[in-house]
Amino acid sequence: MRILITGVGGFVGRHLFNTLSTQYPDAFLHGTALEQPSQKIGGGLQYHVVDLKNYAQIYELIAEIQPDHIYHLAAQSSPRKSFAIPWETLENNIKAQLNIIQACLALRLQPRILIISSAEIYGPVRPDQQPINEDAPLRPTNPYGVSKVAQDMLGLQYYLSHRLPILRVRPFNHFGPGQSEGFVATDFAVQIARIEMGLQENVIEVGNLTAERDFTDVRDVVRAYALIMEHGQPGEVYNVASGKPYSIQYLLDVLLKYSAANIQIRVDPARMLPVDVPIVRGDVSRLQALCNWQPTIPFETTVLDVLDDWRVRVQSASRN
Repeated sequence: MRILITGVGGFVGRHLFNTLSTQYPDAFLHGTALEQPSQKIGGGLQYHVVDLKNYAQIYELIAEIQPDHIYHLAAQSSPRKSFAIPWETLENNIKAQLNIIQACLALRLQPRILIISSAEIYGPVRPDQQPINEDAPLRPTNPYGVSKVAQDMLGLQYYLSHRLPILRVRPFNHFGPGQSEGFVATDFAVQIARIEMGLQENVIEVGNLTAERDFTDVRDVVRAYALIMEHGQPGEVYNVASGKPYSIQYLLDVLLKYSAANIQIRVDPARMLPVDVPIVRGDVSRLQALCNWQPTIPFETTVLDVLDDWRVRVQSASRN
């Protein structure tokens, strides 16, 4: 079996590679990124430096690999950042996917393709309409969400128009060790780690703490991706979520519980989003009916893993 993971050097890509290398020890694993990784991802991976927005490069790569499975993870993945770079977000996320699909069609290949959409496409949903299932209306509140609607619908369109075996997933918030800054758990964790090292005053800058989000450990999420790729119905879409919303305040409280530092909290208006959804909770009954997937890693365990990861990173950076 030949497997291609786009964005393998990213947060989710590294965890997915670890899962697939264990699940398919005899598979040929390939991964793409814009540049060589700063750290080794793992043995058994053939790494390709390509620009997914360049059709010629993608065509050549897919012609060479002839993949059986394609996990398309590469994307501009920050809703907050998408407000600052809306066109770049749209171009990057839509064009890369179209190039992959068009190359497969031109080469007359029929790999199973997993398209990573996002729960951001659902937007504001009233409490009485939750948990959110896959039939909910699409009402994105940021350019990132719009780009994911386009990716999602293009995946469906090319399944319907060309019978490409495309599967779509809509992950809700996921986090874990290795995630970059720009996301709520990591933004809190890096500040705590810096405070503990004496590199920052004992104040954490926060945004809206009342919002509730459906968090899942990234290691559970990539396990779901592999199961969907294996058992999912082409043309179908699957939510990936824990089904349990946690407030941002609770996330912060758990992080602070794991630190002995005396830390003050300060609201920073710059961290507030122009549109913020009060509560998000996912319905994963379709995924569970497909393969009996359940998240296995407790929320508090993931929070501690994120904090410990940033403690190591901040300490390492302070030595350089």
